[in-house]
Amino acid sequence: MDSTQKTTLLRLPLTHWISIGIYLALTVLFVFFYKGFMGNTQSAAAWLESAWTPETDYEHGWMIPLLCIYMMCRAAKKLETAPVQGSLKGLWITLVGGLFCILAARSQQPRVVIGAVPFLLSGAVWCYWGRKAALTCAFPLFFLWMAIPLPGLQQATTSLQSLTAHGAHAVASLCGVETILAGSKIAAANGTWDSFDIVGGCSGIRSLMALLMISIVWAYLADTLALWKRFLLAVSAIPLAIIGNIFRISSICLFAEYVDPTFAGKTWHDWSGLLFFFPATLIGLALLHGLLAGELPFIRKRKTVTRKHNATADEAPADEKGDRA
Repeated sequence: MDSTQKTTLLRLPLTHWISIGIYLALTVLFVFFYKGFMGNTQSAAAWLESAWTPETDYEHGWMIPLLCIYMMCRAAKKLETAPVQGSLKGLWITLVGGLFCILAARSQQPRVVIGAVPFLLSGAVWCYWGRKAALTCAFPLFFLWMAIPLPGLQQATTSLQSLTAHGAHAVASLCGVETILAGSKIAAANGTWDSFDIVGGCSGIRSLMALLMISIVWAYLADTLALWKRFLLAVSAIPLAIIGNIFRISSICLFAEYVDPTFAGKTWHDWSGLLFFFPATLIGLALLHGLLAGELPFIRKRKTVTRKHNATADEAPADEKGDRA
């Protein structure tokens, strides 16, 4: 496409739309229908869907493509009336995506195919709609990377288990519940309830990944904030998830001590994430957003008061009026 050509977002020649359709069809065929992975039994998309399981701590994975589509629609609205300058420079990005696809086919790694999709799509956007459109759509497209389960993520749960166990032990002690900590197990010092073992699922890694997804989208949508504030809002999911999970485990100990051990170990354990963890962490995100934006009730913005120095005749001092009289 000629780099000097300017059109609106949707008004492209028919030949360009045909080439876009062919390009997208080839991308879809390779991602969804090429069964060259997992012993030539699965496509990359089928593998990705099968990897969104509790064992990989990616049960929230199905939400990420939907969020990508939503953010892409939001980005497209910003470009509806923007001039378009297609450029062949976008082919370099497309070439990177193509190399990823070749590498994936040779190594039979479906992760690499999913990782290539943002390059393929953003390169096409640059070619047909220009650099500005590609930059606007880059974040929604590369957000798809969050749907790829990280290899070795389960190994990170060991440190989180220890951190959660020590934190819950300290919080329970502050609330008057004496506990004994043995590794990742918390038990009552008086033996009134059995020990709770903080296994990998209770370490908070699953909640951390889900909350990180939410905070990143939240930061993207908060486009009125400065860039460093949006980054801070995105990474705040890490401490919020850790602190929230510590208090969740502590609440189980408190229920076991003061209410009923069976209720605490079963009912409250199963429902505390939905009823306690996510509401508390989302409120924390909202408060942080309000703090960064200066919208909290206790934050008062300074008002600049301009005083008028030119007094009118009616505002003149009384002695001056008397002199004039």
